[in-house]
Amino acid sequence: MKKQFFILFLFISAFTFGQSVKLETINPQKKLAFKGGEWLKFRMSYSNFFNAGFSTMEVKETKNLNKDAFHIIGTGKSTGIVSLFFKVKDDYQTFIYKDNLKPYRFIRKIDEGGYTKDKEITFDYDTKQATVKNNKSNTETKHPINDEIQDILSSLYFLRSQKLNTLKVGDEIELPMFFDQEIHNFKLLFLGEEVIKTKFGKVSSLAFRPMVQAGRVFKEQESVTVWISNDDNKIPLRIKASLAVGSLRADLDAFKGLAHPFNIIFDN
Repeated sequence: MKKQFFILFLFISAFTFGQSVKLETINPQKKLAFKGGEWLKFRMSYSNFFNAGFSTMEVKETKNLNKDAFHIIGTGKSTGIVSLFFKVKDDYQTFIYKDNLKPYRFIRKIDEGGYTKDKEITFDYDTKQATVKNNKSNTETKHPINDEIQDILSSLYFLRSQKLNTLKVGDEIELPMFFDQEIHNFKLLFLGEEVIKTKFGKVSSLAFRPMVQAGRVFKEQESVTVWISNDDNKIPLRIKASLAVGSLRADLDAFKGLAHPFNIIFDN
């Protein structure tokens, strides 16, 4: 359960990371899909049977080097039956500039049943280096990056502010992502538009399939599906992952402070 719970939280934070491929990136929309004060809560369930936990994502405004920026905080916590035998407490934070949505700092603190990590990454675009500080081992390493790099949390907010509704079925998106001290080329396949039922009502959505590594955790390479709202917010609505044993699902459970109207489809 440890790796399964952890990976699902990564999906909520940034969909996922995939295999190294070369694809075309997409263009930004005129307005950001989010603003300071946005807060999203997701409920996670295992095999669609019992609650596995909750995660939240919150956007705050800040500054760095006299430049306007966002401080984004993502948390994950196990609850209920899962928490009785396996406690999870995850904390992800990214700091991104408003003008280009590039990260300049990333924090990852996790405790999953005693499996812990405590790392901080700073991105320097002048020297094209990422400095990774491991607070557990008190070590520091430097790694090469490019100008388009994102971290696992900032990538979601960058992608949300792209023109995703201009994609055609079968189109693919690539985004370089720095995670675990190396660059992964993120890959998303656009499946098309779909109206799904949520606790808030029916919502028009855009469906994507991240390409993930098949093996011990996932049944096959195409085992994950992500639905985001087909509006200016582009918020994640649902994530489903078929695992080697059982399945995991995350659903939007609560929200506030959206930058744009959240469109619900009302039946006549």
